[in-house]
Amino acid sequence: MELISQRTKKIMEECKARAKDAGLSFDNETLEYIVTNKDMVELSPKVMIPTLYDYWVHDVEVLKGHGKYKLYPNNPYETVINSRPAISFYNDNNPDWMNIMIFYHVLAHIDFFQNNKMFERTWNDDFVGQALADKRLIASLRSEYGRWVDYTIEFTRNIDNLVGYFDYLAMINYNNELDPEAAVAFYFDVFLQDIAKVPDHELYKEIDRYNSLLSGNRDSGNAAFFADVKIRFPEFQAKYEKYASVKKVNVVDVMQFVHDYSPFLNKEENSWMKLILNIVRNTSVYFQPQIRTKIINEGWASYWHDNLFRTDPRIAGHEVGYSILNAGVTSLRRVGLNPYAIGLRLIEHVEKLSDAGRISREFELITGIDKRNNYNKNTGKGKESIFKLRKHFSDFTLINSFVSQDFVDEYDLFVVGQKYDQTRNVIQYYVKSKKAADYKQMLIDSLYHPPRITVDTEKTNDNNLYLVHHFEGKQLVQQFIPDTLLGIEYLWGAQVQLETTDIVQKKSIENEGDPLYEFRKVIYTIKDKKVTKTNL
Repeated sequence: MELISQRTKKIMEECKARAKDAGLSFDNETLEYIVTNKDMVELSPKVMIPTLYDYWVHDVEVLKGHGKYKLYPNNPYETVINSRPAISFYNDNNPDWMNIMIFYHVLAHIDFFQNNKMFERTWNDDFVGQALADKRLIASLRSEYGRWVDYTIEFTRNIDNLVGYFDYLAMINYNNELDPEAAVAFYFDVFLQDIAKVPDHELYKEIDRYNSLLSGNRDSGNAAFFADVKIRFPEFQAKYEKYASVKKVNVVDVMQFVHDYSPFLNKEENSWMKLILNIVRNTSVYFQPQIRTKIINEGWASYWHDNLFRTDPRIAGHEVGYSILNAGVTSLRRVGLNPYAIGLRLIEHVEKLSDAGRISREFELITGIDKRNNYNKNTGKGKESIFKLRKHFSDFTLINSFVSQDFVDEYDLFVVGQKYDQTRNVIQYYVKSKKAADYKQMLIDSLYHPPRITVDTEKTNDNNLYLVHHFEGKQLVQQFIPDTLLGIEYLWGAQVQLETTDIVQKKSIENEGDPLYEFRKVIYTIKDKKVTKTNL
């Protein structure tokens, strides 16, 4: 691995100037390295972060990568990481004309990293430098505690998808001054809903009454409101005092809760393990936005490498080669999903909709096909709209907002089904649906969506950690539950319980139309490394 030559760096700087003229925005300082296929294989398990901490799984993945490469040789063109400065890697087999196209692709990625709100918590971080410090810390801990360091890393990595990324992101610009007084929050959020159990319309009337009283003098209005509350609900004061006396536990996610409240980790002799939890959790949080913006990020980069390279004089003589390469990257697959292709088409679709003034309620109310096809306000706001996409959207919001029947029809998209042909002993593919709702759901189902597991603080104490899996139609992978609970039990230092839902086949079907499966709530309990399962 080595820095690109000064001649190639000059080409990159020319690409930067053209990209900024087109509207992209990114830091001037970047680092570019030339790498071999072997380097790519060895860096991939570390998410292309050369300074990431060492862990035995990385070595296994490198061996697996070498084996795959022998069977299926390939030349990955580039990869880029979100760091300060941004670092990108280029295959040593790339010719100059190809690097120009790839430079535009990479610069669009960097623009996305440094402007999309999902990455806001990473804008001021030098992750490569932090990773190097973490690597040195783990190396020093390993020299002192040996294999227990690797056990702790492994147990923590088992739950590194249970990080409250969106809660963490929301804290950035949250104004604590907007929080109501403690008594007000308790009255509306807890007392009326959970204790008095008033119907919704009464709750809304109370909110209106409170706001109207405060519209005059805030202090006197607040006093008058609670004077009336104490008359209507004599038990309110006692309930509030009891509620206020209980120590509030801050729960961001499972990993953070274990870090902060584990009686085992809070012992002085085990405090070093908290350092490892912090490293693994911070690494997971750092990469969460990249996992959640794969389609829009690759679509954005593909859009700009196509627009910028086709208008670059340096494409002369390489039009055919570029067309073949670009088609391989951005072509739509009939079976399977290509994030480059879907992201690119969605961005182009939004640009065309905005240019025609079709992102409006007026257009949505039109039902006639001819009227919809001929609707065009010529607003010229297409570029402005896609830059708003780049700033505010993730994969989910992009797909949920803009995968419409018009989009599916325009690109002849469909959901593919499979069936087994017994006569020929083959799997047959067929067009299952061309409905936008089905295609949208297929895309959404393909997105990263870890299970939502929270801590029930009322059932949790030093001797028991009670976790609740919020069932969303998919059960947990049962074969992984025991090993994962084993790791959590080690980190908590006591019994752990997991409340979840199993999907089980019914033993008997009374009517032909009855569902074949039912949902059953269960609790997994691990104590002294033994896992038991009971029905609720």
